[in-house]
Amino acid sequence: MSRPLSFLCITCYLKGQDFLRACKAAGNTVYLLTAKKLENADWPRESVDEFFYLETDENTPDNFDKMEKGLAWLMRSKRIDRIVSLDDFDVEKAAYLRETFRIPGMGQTTARHFRDKLAMRMKAEEAGINVPAFAPLFNDEVVHEYTQRVAPPWVVKPRAEASATGIKKVHSSEELWAVLESLGGDRHRYLVEQFKPGDVYHADALTVDGKNTFCRISKYLDTPFEVAHGGGIFRSATVPFGGEEDEALQALNAKVMKAFGMRFSASHTEFIRAKEDGKYYFLETSSRVGGAHLAEMVEYSSGINLWAEWARLETAMAKGHAYEVPTAKKDHAGIIVSLSRFEQPDDTSFAAPEVVWRLYKPYHIGMILRSGERERVLELLDQYAERIHRDFHASAPVPDKPHD
Repeated sequence: MSRPLSFLCITCYLKGQDFLRACKAAGNTVYLLTAKKLENADWPRESVDEFFYLETDENTPDNFDKMEKGLAWLMRSKRIDRIVSLDDFDVEKAAYLRETFRIPGMGQTTARHFRDKLAMRMKAEEAGINVPAFAPLFNDEVVHEYTQRVAPPWVVKPRAEASATGIKKVHSSEELWAVLESLGGDRHRYLVEQFKPGDVYHADALTVDGKNTFCRISKYLDTPFEVAHGGGIFRSATVPFGGEEDEALQALNAKVMKAFGMRFSASHTEFIRAKEDGKYYFLETSSRVGGAHLAEMVEYSSGINLWAEWARLETAMAKGHAYEVPTAKKDHAGIIVSLSRFEQPDDTSFAAPEVVWRLYKPYHIGMILRSGERERVLELLDQYAERIHRDFHASAPVPDKPHD
C-alpha cells in the first residue's frame, strides 16, 4: 500500500500517548476520538492529525448511533484503515465501528472475550483452562443450584468493569440474594464467582496469531481486591525469569490468547494461584496495555515500551508486514503506589539508586525500582511500603464506577 495508513484511535481516558506518538512516527495518519471533557488534556498534539469528541463516553445504543453517524460523515472524505481502542471501556466502541464499516480487526463477538467477564470465563472453561467456579445471574434456579454446589465466600462482579471496581464479597446465600435484590434490573450485568485466596499474577504481552512474541510475568504483592477494598498500598514485581511461575504462566497466557481468538494486540491478563490446591486459575484479560503504571514497570524491566510496540505491531499487520519485537532485557523491576495525605508529597528521602521512576500526581506517592537482583527489589518494596504507610499513606473507598 503506497498511501499512508489512517488510524482512528479511541480512548475516553487520558492514556496511550506513546501509542499515538509511535503510530505517527510510523508514517500513519492519526485521528483521535476522545471524551469532550478531555479536549484540553495533555495529548501529544504533534502526533494527532485531527481530534473528534464524544459528549459522553457511555457504551449506550444512543452513543453508538452518534459514533456511527459521525464516522460515516468522516469517511465520505477520509479513509479509515484501522480502529484501535486504547482503553478497556472503549473496546466495545471500536468493535461496533469495525463491524459497521467492515474495517479489519477484532469484531464484537471476539471483543466480548476481552471485555465481558462472563464471556471470558465461559470461553476459558470451554478451552480447558482453570477458572474459579462461577455462574451467570440470569435465572434464580441456576443461582440457587450454584449456592448449593459451591462453597462461599463468593464475589459478585460487574461483567464490564475493570480492576476491582464494583466487586462485592458475600459469605452466605442470604447475603448473596440481598446483593442481587439491590442490583434490581442490572442484575444480568453481573456474575457470581467463588472467592479463592491466593497470589495474583499479571501477564503483560504482545501477541501475534495467538502466540506471545513478548510476555513479562509479574506478581502483585497485595491483590488488587485487597488494595481497593482494604485501603492498601499497590505493589507488583517481576517473577524469577525461567522459574516455575514464569514458565507456567507464559504457557497459560499463550493458551488464553489462542482460545480467545486474539490475532494481534497488546494484552494484560491476570491469573491467581490458589492457596488451597496450588493451581493457576484464569481471572480476566483485556486487549490493551496494563494500567496503574504497570507498562512503565515492564519497560524498566525489559526495555520494551508496550504502547509504542503495540503501535508498530498494528502498523505492520495493516501493511501485511512481519512484526519483530525488540530483544528484551531481563532486569527485575517493581512498583509501589499509594494515595497520600499530602497533595505534593516530598519523596526525596526514597533515595536508593534502584529508584528509576517517580509518580508525580496530586495526593499520590509512587516509584518504580529496578535491579539485576529480584531480592533487592523486594527488599526495597517492603522497606518503602512500611515508610509510606507510616509517613504518607491515605485511603479512600473503592468507587462504584470506574475512574483512571
